[in-house]
Amino acid sequence: MLSFVNDYSQGAHEQILRRLAETNLEPLPGYGADRYCQSAKEKIRLACKSPAADVFFLTGGTQANAVVIAALLDAFEGVIAADTGHISVHEAGAIERTGHKVLTLPHHEGKICAAGLETFLCRFWKDGNREHMVFPGMVYLSHPTEYGTLYSKEELEAISTVCRAYQIPLYLDGARLGYGLASPQTDVTLPDIAAYCDAFYIGGTKVGALCGEAVVFPRGNAPKHFVTIVKQQGALLAKGRLLGIQFDTLFTDRLYWRIGEQGIEMARKLVKALEDTGYPFYLKSPTNQQFVILENRQMERLARQVSFSFWETLDENHTVVRFATSWATRPEEIEALREILAKEA
Repeated sequence: MLSFVNDYSQGAHEQILRRLAETNLEPLPGYGADRYCQSAKEKIRLACKSPAADVFFLTGGTQANAVVIAALLDAFEGVIAADTGHISVHEAGAIERTGHKVLTLPHHEGKICAAGLETFLCRFWKDGNREHMVFPGMVYLSHPTEYGTLYSKEELEAISTVCRAYQIPLYLDGARLGYGLASPQTDVTLPDIAAYCDAFYIGGTKVGALCGEAVVFPRGNAPKHFVTIVKQQGALLAKGRLLGIQFDTLFTDRLYWRIGEQGIEMARKLVKALEDTGYPFYLKSPTNQQFVILENRQMERLARQVSFSFWETLDENHTVVRFATSWATRPEEIEALREILAKEA
């Protein structure tokens, strides 16, 4: 069975596994106080061009989103996100469970725009009943988005400008950031994200790590006692070394970027295979997730040989599905998929 179901099905990049094995019996302090965590933090600061950044290693993406959003918001505030945003749709109400509402804006290919955000904020502050409403306390973006699309530098700067005008933080979910940074269609760099955002995380789970995300407050602007908040919400590992060693490895010799480039190159080959065999795209993204329209009976036949993700029902006869490549996808898997696609077309 070929698998294109997601970008975290495999374990971890071999260099990470090697470093974990090499350091396995080394006794180290817990909770992120070890030397590998400190080294990884310095490498991330350097990559972000943010020498004052506060960096924290959390266990996973949902934990990172829930902890950061809850830490940045007051009790009466909510978080603005695209209606297709991960926190809006696929995190099982984790944000609402912290007591904060997700305030949704219409999306275009997974993205919100500065003009729509400003209109939303302006209407709220002009509303005479706002004291009876959830206050918009921050903005959430994902980059890449749930549709694999990317914000341009101009779009990111414009949204940041609106956030600063209204004095609310901008937070970016970087679960698949490595693939976004590696896309030839992006003009956004890691230092750009650090410049325009008040908080973001660098995804490890989907970009070659066993688990873990690196949360960055680029101007040393972490909420007070953030580690305590992380622990309260169950996102702090006693064996912090597990995350530190992984990120120290990812940020050595451009491994994080090389992993992303591999996933993007395989996505390019995937797109070509889909195009050559005549499969219609729902949305063709510049990153490692590709969205295809399948006739339902065709989808059932294909699913006997290939794993992919259900995305949404298009109509009674057609379904949108997602094919995802990763750092572990091999060219021969793409060629095997091409043969299957040709037979089922």
